[in-house]
Amino acid sequence: MHIVLVEPEIPNNTGNISRTCAVTGSSLHLVRPLGFSTDDKHLKRAGLDYWQYLDLHYYDSFDEVRESFPNGRFFFATTKAHKFYTEISYQPDDFLVFGKETAGLPQSIRDANRDHCIRIPMGKDIRSLNLSNSVSIILYEALRQQGFANLV
Repeated sequence: MHIVLVEPEIPNNTGNISRTCAVTGSSLHLVRPLGFSTDDKHLKRAGLDYWQYLDLHYYDSFDEVRESFPNGRFFFATTKAHKFYTEISYQPDDFLVFGKETAGLPQSIRDANRDHCIRIPMGKDIRSLNLSNSVSIILYEALRQQGFANLV
């Protein structure tokens, strides 16, 4: 699986997501600008000693990610989607795309991919879940559907 973070802002979230990617064998794709330095102590601490196991890639734009994987299947997590994340039949090389903590995915990305937008159900008066929790919820559903292949 592939996790894409578009302009993440909080180092602790990205560190936690890095650790989740490492333990699941998922690739992490970070789209600049990042709201922190990759040398940030909070980023490193949240990922603990898992960095050596992480398949990490950097991009200057989301378009660059799409161009690098022209045949990839992309799903876009947003609170503005109508389809639940559980309505998708995930495949091993799918890309799960998440936006920045304060604003989510840019509207241009949501509009261009409306049929591939997914959401996690939550109370109507609550803004959203924490980014690292959202990544974990959707990623583990995708892995569950695949029988947790290659995980013990």
